[in-house]
Amino acid sequence: MSLNDPQWGKRGGGNEGPPDLDEMWRNFNRKLNGLFSRRRGAGGSDSGEPPSMRQLGGGAGLIFMVVLVAWLASGFYIVVEGQRGVVLTFGKFSEVTASGLRWRFPYPIQSHEIVNLAGVRTIEVGYRNNVKTKVLKESLMLTDDENIVDIQMAVQYTIRDAKDFLFNNRQPEDAVLQAAETALREVVGKSKMDQVLNQGQAVVAKTLPIMQEILDRYKTGILISNVNIQNVQPPEQVQAAFYDAVKANQDRERLKNEGQSYFNDVVPRAAGVASRLLLEAEGYKQRVIANSEGDASRFRQILVEYNNAPQVTRERMYLDTVQQVLASTSKILIDAKAGSNLLYLPLDKIVQMSGAALPESSGSSRSSQAPEASAQPESGARSRDTLRGRERGDRP
Repeated sequence: MSLNDPQWGKRGGGNEGPPDLDEMWRNFNRKLNGLFSRRRGAGGSDSGEPPSMRQLGGGAGLIFMVVLVAWLASGFYIVVEGQRGVVLTFGKFSEVTASGLRWRFPYPIQSHEIVNLAGVRTIEVGYRNNVKTKVLKESLMLTDDENIVDIQMAVQYTIRDAKDFLFNNRQPEDAVLQAAETALREVVGKSKMDQVLNQGQAVVAKTLPIMQEILDRYKTGILISNVNIQNVQPPEQVQAAFYDAVKANQDRERLKNEGQSYFNDVVPRAAGVASRLLLEAEGYKQRVIANSEGDASRFRQILVEYNNAPQVTRERMYLDTVQQVLASTSKILIDAKAGSNLLYLPLDKIVQMSGAALPESSGSSRSSQAPEASAQPESGARSRDTLRGRERGDRP
C-alpha cells in the first residue's frame, strides 16, 4: 500500500492516524516471551504498559548470548584427508592442522586456509590447453649448435609444505612456470639439436632436478613429480630444409656403415693372407738355413773321410751322383758295339708293364699263362743270343 493511498494508517475502528508503536512493541514482547516460554506479568494478562529497563536488559542479554554462541560456532572447520589447514592469528601464521574436525578462534581473531597436498597440479610450458595453441615466447629455444627448436613441455607437481606454499611466494604457479622455462632453456642450450629431437625425453628429463633445485632455493614448498615432453620439432619455417638435412645425414651414416662393413670384410682377410705369407716365408727361411747347415755338416764329414781315403771317397761320391742323376731319368741300355742296327731296352717301361700286370685278376686260366711264360724266356733267350752274336762279330 503506497503512502498516497487514502486508506493508509486507518485502524479497525475507523480512526485515522499512524500505527501505534506501543502496540507493536507489546506484540514483539509477546512473541518473544512465547518463544522462550517466559512468564508474563501477574495474572498472565498484558498490562499494556511499556517494558521496563529490566525487561529490556533481559532481552538484550538473550540476544547477545545467541550471537555469541553463533560467533563461537563459526570457528569450527573440517580438514579432509590429504589436505592441511593453516591457521592465521590476526593475519599471521599460527599453526598447521591435520585432517579432521578442528576449531579456531572465530574471525577476526583467527582465520584458516585449506591447502590440498594430495592433488597433482599441471603447468604447461610453450603452449596452453592444446599443443596447437603455442606460446612461441616460451617454446622457441636455442641449442648448443646454434639451431632453434620448438618444444612444448608439461610439468606435474604437488605441494610439499603448506606454510611455504602460502607465505613465501605470492604466485606459486608463476614461480613453477618460470623455473621450468629456465631449467629447460639451460638443458636445451647445452645439448645438440639431434639429441633434443631424437632423445628429447632423456635430455629434457635432466630439467627435473634443476627445477627442483630452483624451487627449493626460493622455498616454495612445491615438489616436482613428473616432466613430460608434448612435442619437439624444428620451427615451421625451416622444417622442409631440416628434414632434407636429416635425410642427408642418414645417407651419410648409411654410406659410412657400408664402408665400415667392407673394411671389416677386406682388412681381416688381407691380414690373414699377409700373416700366412709371413709364416710361409719364415718356414722357408728355416728350411733353407737347416738345409745349408746340413750340407755344410755333411761336407765337413766328407772332407774328413776324403782326407783319410781320397780314392775311395771320390768313387763313392761319383756313384752317389750318378745314382741321383739316373734316379730321375729313363733308363736305356744301348749296344754301342753293334753295327747299323740299334737295339735298346727300355727298362723303365718294362718295369711299369710288369708292375701293371701283377694286379690283374687271377681268374685267367693257367693254360693261357703258360704260353706267355714260355714266350718270355724264348724272347729273352733270343735277345741274349743276338747280343752274344753281335759281340762275337765285333771282336777282332
